[in-house]
Amino acid sequence: MTDAVAATPRRASRFANRVKKPADAPADVEAVANDVPPAADLRPAMRSPMRDDDARSRAAKRAAEIRGTVGSLDEGMDDFYFNVADVPDGWTYEWKRKVTAGAEDPAYQVSLARMGWEPVPADRHPNMMPSTGKYAIIERKGMVLMERPKELSDEARMIELRKARQQVNNKKSQLSSAPDGQFGRDHSSVKPKISTSYEPMPIPKD
Repeated sequence: MTDAVAATPRRASRFANRVKKPADAPADVEAVANDVPPAADLRPAMRSPMRDDDARSRAAKRAAEIRGTVGSLDEGMDDFYFNVADVPDGWTYEWKRKVTAGAEDPAYQVSLARMGWEPVPADRHPNMMPSTGKYAIIERKGMVLMERPKELSDEARMIELRKARQQVNNKKSQLSSAPDGQFGRDHSSVKPKISTSYEPMPIPKD
């Protein structure tokens, strides 16, 4: 009896331990859950963030570059077009003759240099020359793009304008004067009518 009675508590104790284990399960589950990373961290990003050089922005940027190079697409391709905004401040650009009938004119090139004209370096405007090859200057159909200080260009333009006005005044004097032995042409009936206004030429209709 003593052995049987003494054995009963030991069996009850082992049974009690088995019963208590489920009560300890939540702590074990919580520990395992802490070791597993969150589900959101395991999923890859659905879409990469938008970048400045995506397809649409690159297309818009390239379109702006082309418009700045060729001018208006409606007017067709102008081989001698250049963007005035690209001209450095204080300078002027002009196309000058380099080749005529396949031959250069050294004397004309010397005169251009004496008047202050120098070729525009191609590396300043790489979009105006082919990307393949090394080009020192910008050329188009026997012409070369040249530059000189704007101060000299303005002075030369005033000289040309003064010469043009002088030619007009000389022609007016010739028309108003009369050869020797004839009456003057200052009378209203014979006085020549000279107009110095500028009007567009009429365009014939089809």
